Amino acid sequence: MTTGGALAYVRKHGVVLVSAQGPVPKLVEAIAGEPIKGSWWGHPKGREIFNTLEAVTDSPDILVCRLVSNKLTLAHKRVWPAMVRVAKHFPPRQLAQVRQEHTSSGKHVNRETPFPKWVPAEISKKARTLTEKEAIRILGRWALSGRGHR
Repeated sequence: MTTGGALAYVRKHGVVLVSAQGPVPKLVEAIAGEPIKGSWWGHPKGREIFNTLEAVTDSPDILVCRLVSNKLTLAHKRVWPAMVRVAKHFPPRQLAQVRQEHTSSGKHVNRETPFPKWVPAEISKKARTLTEKEAIRILGRWALSGRGHR
């Protein structure tokens, strides 16, 4: 799967998990083209998965957070207003933007921008035009069940 294909996949679904089990699709399995047992690092397409994930998470249209099941979640910009509209139903930590930085030693460090500091003004404005019911419809049925499994 190309980066463009992966971005289209996230856009289509709105919210996907990177690789964890949960009520929404997993991007790593879409990239691999099959279910993955165990770690995706050991999959024959592991390098392709890594490179595609890096490109997708660098996109300005993708928010990396812990929205679903407190696991790494990718949310497309088209669903951000819905997330903002129903934010009161989620712990703030699940709505924080997560950015992974690579240090010079090769270590990965997660940096978080708390909600709502990462939210652009136009997204906040659009969120105010949505009803809660519309926001849940945009996010998907998973948002009704335990509001993301706090």
